[in-house]
Amino acid sequence: MASDRRDREQRQREAVSPRAPEREERRRSRLDQPQRRRARMTLPNPDSEAFGQLSERIARFLGTGRFLVWMTVVVLIWVGWNVLVPPGLRFDSYPFIFLTLVLSLQASYAAPLILLAQNRQDDRDKVNMEQDRARGERNVADTEYLTREVAALRQGLGEVATRDFLRSELQSLIKELENRPHGEPQEERVGRL
Repeated sequence: MASDRRDREQRQREAVSPRAPEREERRRSRLDQPQRRRARMTLPNPDSEAFGQLSERIARFLGTGRFLVWMTVVVLIWVGWNVLVPPGLRFDSYPFIFLTLVLSLQASYAAPLILLAQNRQDDRDKVNMEQDRARGERNVADTEYLTREVAALRQGLGEVATRDFLRSELQSLIKELENRPHGEPQEERVGRL
């Protein structure tokens, strides 16, 4: 009964003040545990894989001759427009400060994108090196196993009569039979063998 009454009181407190459980939780927080802080402003959290792929595509484009040609064409058109057209139509006069700002902005975005693409490539290279190392270790282990097997076969064959050995023994027996007189008894031949 007492627990039912406490539950009702708890529900009434929550109905009156929805933040009451949070306050109680704060009061009851332990000193040996870090407190959770609420983020006052949440930043967008893009998909890191999609963003990484996009940065690699941009970095690949920035490293091509096509990009250099387009950048040169844009700068030439920019400078040409601001030098050759009437002064009322110019938007960036001689020191070309706006052009400098645009190029600085482009460079400030290009550098981190290139670094991100390089980091992703380094990660892929590490994975490939680990796979190559594991493959190399397996190859070494297989080679050592095969070497031991070949050595065991050589030791086993060292005790087996080879074809050349048998051929030489048979030839010596044939010569011995040819040199033996025909009238020699059978028992003597058997005893010599």
